[in-house]
Amino acid sequence: MTRAIDIAERKILTGTTAQRPASGSNGQQYYNTSTGRLELYNTTGGWVNSDQSGLQYSVEYLIVAGGGSAGTNTGGGGGAGGLLSGSTTFTSGSGITYSFTVGAGGAGQSAGASRGISGSNTTGLSLTAIGGGGGGAYSGAGAGFSGGSGGGGGASPPTTGGAGTAGQGNAGGNCSSSSSPYATAGGGGAGAAGANNSSTTVAGAGGVGLATTIITTTHATSALVGEVVSSSVYFAGGGGGGGYSGATAGAGGYGGGTAGGIGASSASAGANTGGGTGGVGNVGSSGNGGSGVVILRMPTTSYSGTTTGSPTVTTDGSDTILIFKSSGSYTA
Repeated sequence: MTRAIDIAERKILTGTTAQRPASGSNGQQYYNTSTGRLELYNTTGGWVNSDQSGLQYSVEYLIVAGGGSAGTNTGGGGGAGGLLSGSTTFTSGSGITYSFTVGAGGAGQSAGASRGISGSNTTGLSLTAIGGGGGGAYSGAGAGFSGGSGGGGGASPPTTGGAGTAGQGNAGGNCSSSSSPYATAGGGGAGAAGANNSSTTVAGAGGVGLATTIITTTHATSALVGEVVSSSVYFAGGGGGGGYSGATAGAGGYGGGTAGGIGASSASAGANTGGGTGGVGNVGSSGNGGSGVVILRMPTTSYSGTTTGSPTVTTDGSDTILIFKSSGSYTA
């Protein structure tokens, strides 16, 4: 005949969080008077709440690579970094560490006929977002580079845009301009291809990025990530095409892409947007591509609190959001 075993007979340790042993044996129990919860110990995950140990929970992710810089001397716009989004599952108390490497944007190029520099990849969750392609440049210096999204084509002779990566971004625009003022093409974005120059005087716009619901506009603004447009948050927009004086610049795509320069330099893309920079006129230098970002969203009740790399940690309703603006990790 079996009977109930009371707490004294089971010899469950009791105390505050501060008094809890640093380690224990697999399956050992501890009643935490600070939280009012029964905890279990396992050698991979340490102490976890008994009702969470081994349970799976859903995690949304957004992984964005660094954007490309533009070409110079009537160069095409830089392509946006590749963008990956979706959901996966983690297991509470598993002790599994998920590491993330956040890619830098391509370095800006000084005045002259130089192709842009492609952005660096962002990796995590066994996924790789490809860095955005650098923009093409003037006078046979080359076409736009391929990447997460491709760089736009430069002018004279006409050059093509770089290809995008399927499922991550789009191609850069093609440039048919072979006479002054040499308007160029826009870099591709996560949501659309870069536009071709519509004439020798009108440069192509950068491709628009993608809007996300993983964070709100308030979170994006406070963490300085993405680009807030009205009620949406965009990432990975392409840079607009540039041109000589007398041309009309191409606009940057929503998601950190910057406008092209006309006879002058172009601005750097926003940090942690994955945006590409605008093409450059005949005398300026190109700005840096936007660095990438990793964002995770999970139920607060399942959040372990164990991270490296100092991510921004915030909450939205019943969820906790981790924003990695540089490399780091999360342990489930």
